[in-house]
Amino acid sequence: MSPVRSATPADVAEIHAMVVELAEYERDPDAVRATPADLHAALFGPRPVAEAIIAEPAPSHRPAGAPAIAGHAVFYETFSTWEGRPGIWLEDLYVRPAYRGTGLGAALFSHLARLVIAREGARLEWVALDWNTPALDFYERFGARRYGQWPLHRLSGAALDAAAEPHRPGK
Repeated sequence: MSPVRSATPADVAEIHAMVVELAEYERDPDAVRATPADLHAALFGPRPVAEAIIAEPAPSHRPAGAPAIAGHAVFYETFSTWEGRPGIWLEDLYVRPAYRGTGLGAALFSHLARLVIAREGARLEWVALDWNTPALDFYERFGARRYGQWPLHRLSGAALDAAAEPHRPGK
């Protein structure tokens, strides 16, 4: 039996806890503004915008004292005009420290690759911090290719508000 399953509403608190753990690992613990209610709405509300899968090994494969849920992946569908097909954007892939090196990260990642294929998608894409060597090495083992010439851009906060204002030619 696979240790990977679709998340349920009962998993939201644990997913939120792992989002906070991931932010701490990524050296930005104060960046998480999402609440469990926000995640519940995004994953299971009337208009879900994301999906999640959970890594939950059998009790016999859990380290003593470790949580039952070992990790998660949060993702959503994208679209490529170049391919003319959908894809999946991997927002988070996180495995708790007690479970690292057990193959659960690979199980989550392979599950996502199978979803892309089953949905007749063209790509699985994500970003990883340039200093996160364990993650970069993990993805490289799967044959992932880095696109350094395509840096991520983000518009948020006051800059997003300003960009939403009507712009007139010449201004």
